[in-house]
Amino acid sequence: MAGRINDDDVKAVRDAVPIDAVVSEYLQLRNAGGGNLKGLCPFHDEKSPSFQVSPSKGFYHCFGCQAGGDTLDFIMKIDHLSFSEAVERLAGQAGITLRYEEGGYTAGTSGRGERIRLVEAHKAAALFYAEQLGGAEAEIGRRFLAERGFDQAAAEHFGVGYSPAGWDHLTRFLRGKGFTDKELVTSGLAQDSRSGKPIDRFRGRLMWPIRDISGEVVGFGARRLRDDDNGPKYLNTPETAIYKKSQVLYGIDLAKKEIAKTSRAVVVEGYTDVMACHMAGVTTAIATCGTAFGGDHIKILRRLLMDNATAEVIFTFDGDAAGQKAALRAFEDDQKFAAETSITIAPNGMDPCDLRLAQGDAAVSGLVESRTPLFEFALRHIVSRHNLENPAGRAAALDEAAPIVANIKNIAIQHESAVQLAGMLGIRDEQFVVKRVAQLARWARERGNQPQQQGRGGNRSPESAPSAPAAAPGGPALNLRSPAHRTERELLKLALQRPALVSPAFDAYGIDEFTAPPYAAVRQAIQDAGGAAQDTDDYLIRVREAAPNDTVRALVTELAVEAIHAKTVDEVYAGDQLVQVRLRAVDRRVHEVQGTMSRLGPQAPPEQHAAVQEELWVLQQYGRRLRNRGAEGL
Repeated sequence: MAGRINDDDVKAVRDAVPIDAVVSEYLQLRNAGGGNLKGLCPFHDEKSPSFQVSPSKGFYHCFGCQAGGDTLDFIMKIDHLSFSEAVERLAGQAGITLRYEEGGYTAGTSGRGERIRLVEAHKAAALFYAEQLGGAEAEIGRRFLAERGFDQAAAEHFGVGYSPAGWDHLTRFLRGKGFTDKELVTSGLAQDSRSGKPIDRFRGRLMWPIRDISGEVVGFGARRLRDDDNGPKYLNTPETAIYKKSQVLYGIDLAKKEIAKTSRAVVVEGYTDVMACHMAGVTTAIATCGTAFGGDHIKILRRLLMDNATAEVIFTFDGDAAGQKAALRAFEDDQKFAAETSITIAPNGMDPCDLRLAQGDAAVSGLVESRTPLFEFALRHIVSRHNLENPAGRAAALDEAAPIVANIKNIAIQHESAVQLAGMLGIRDEQFVVKRVAQLARWARERGNQPQQQGRGGNRSPESAPSAPAAAPGGPALNLRSPAHRTERELLKLALQRPALVSPAFDAYGIDEFTAPPYAAVRQAIQDAGGAAQDTDDYLIRVREAAPNDTVRALVTELAVEAIHAKTVDEVYAGDQLVQVRLRAVDRRVHEVQGTMSRLGPQAPPEQHAAVQEELWVLQQYGRRLRNRGAEGL
């Protein structure tokens, strides 16, 4: 096997790929102040951004779930990679050739992680399919695209390709690239035949590469082109280690920046609809891949939309029964968004691709702008099932629709929707409907089903996210209301983030000067790493490695990322924290010595009494000097 990766190469990879560039491939980051960036954590469900990235330190930390680490830790956790796989992934992006110890550099397949191999196989397959689209056999595929308004440039932009109709064209090609039959079957690009030999899974079809949010090809969508193809109209990659259809959105790699910029996402139903929207200028369009829009898709979008007040998700569905059913299913997930959700239905049952062909690009952008709030669409659908010409029908419609309005968490929108429902039902007494909805909402709150809070989805303001947890994960509680603990926390943050401001004085501080056990453990880790005066490029990495366990390691990362609570972080502020921590330690020792004197009593030997008295006098003088001279008295 290739052995472990050379340490210098690992450091080169860490230095070459900025952490904010890596993280922003997965979620939207915004300024958090103090040089930090913030976003919605990709590792747990949250509505207010508690995930912070420190580009200058190369670390991230979530103050909600306590996940944290450096660039490699982030890639390992979010893509479920081993350490070596994460290094290899980032090295490939940075163009760094890795050296492997215990055998040297290996260019072949040995030592490579499975996920890396599957991604590489898909990347090679995408290039193969794209090249095949220009061949004579693929004329039927090019005609299919042309008939839908897509030229060669559009095909290249989306990486559309063609899978030859033979049994094993791709299989033989990938074998020539060094991939094993087992890897091809595991990747879903090939399947076992009756003879036991692998054959191509996709044959004679138009191919769309499906990329994850980072841009890696993880699967394919294949469109039937010939009448003698007995397979389904669309055939997708099966579930694999890298492809989970409920967790990918087609086009997200192309749309993510515009979604983050405009706080808007347009959800369509197919690959050609995504292409049509992007060609028409609606570059926030995305689609699911052979499955209904669900909770995992919502998590992907929310990290890009940041759940701000203007965020919006627009669904486009066909006007037929299936489209209406899909819209109502989407409404069931509406409250999982803090964004406004809307629906738009093209005329005559056309999808965006058909609409663009029939009426041009402007019609597609106009379709998106003509949206209707999704909850309004759902209410109209419910009301339409009842006979509103008689009181019994109106009462039945109200009974079915009112709980939906009561489920809306934003009080203002709930009230407006109740008034709107009254109009739909033809009930003149709007207040009757408003009171009925308010009563249902109150009952739900009392049962604990729908806690009523301000905000579209009941979320806190992004600025209200806690600046720090009340406890180190798995460790003793920290009392952040304690002035001593607050000051110790600030001093440790300075020692980790701005060590030059507290050195060399900090390195003379004892472990026992930090009264919170978690902080004492961090102080010990700094000491074991060589001290704050050893401010080198790998200083924080060495401190994290010196931590005795994951709990302390997580706290080190947290303190390295958390903002320092000062408008101006300079020698004066640093000196104040040093003095306060030392003064409290001196005062504690004074009380201990005074207690010792009281216990000694008049029967104590004179020399023992004199020694204690001298220590007390020295401590009191030192404390007086610190109070009078500040940092100069240290």
